[in-house]
Amino acid sequence: MTDPEHICLEGGRLTFWRAWLDAGEAEALFDTFERELAWEQSRIRLFGSEKLIPRLNAWYADDGLTYTYSGKTFQPNPWTATLTDVRRRIEETTGHPFNSVLANLYRDGQDSNGWHSDNEPELGRNPVIASLSLGGERKFHLKHRARKDLAPLHLTLPSGSLLLMTGETQHHWLHQVPKTRRPVPRRINLTFRRVRSS
Repeated sequence: MTDPEHICLEGGRLTFWRAWLDAGEAEALFDTFERELAWEQSRIRLFGSEKLIPRLNAWYADDGLTYTYSGKTFQPNPWTATLTDVRRRIEETTGHPFNSVLANLYRDGQDSNGWHSDNEPELGRNPVIASLSLGGERKFHLKHRARKDLAPLHLTLPSGSLLLMTGETQHHWLHQVPKTRRPVPRRINLTFRRVRSS
């Protein structure tokens, strides 16, 4: 594991481990999660109509927890042994507890995640999001909600990297995984978070 890079944002903070996992373990975890997780293509409500999201997803959480965004409420799958182990290791690295994970599978460069912030009520006031990337390398963009004078931040997320978003990042910054026309391998992204029970 490489030492973390600390990136201070106006009203937010990122911590980035470019090689949290070595290449061999990252590849093995990708294969396991691609095979074992309960992938589906969810429909969400955008601008008054339902649309298929441009990626596959799966929601895992402690018993009794649900998560809602864009009009879609996710019922949790039970933790797998491998997900539980990865959660424990990320908690040890970051010092933050997590009780859920939203997994995304990007099948090609046309699968994406548009501009958004992880600020749903279930996540509390200052959500902590730990994002593990496996498989194909993708771009990750951030931009400030209001400050047009602040330059956007562009990161490349290699396989095995871990990105931690803390502080008021979700209040002030939007992020996305944009589409790309170039051929890219399949990518799995695991976003660990702590959801409040209803």
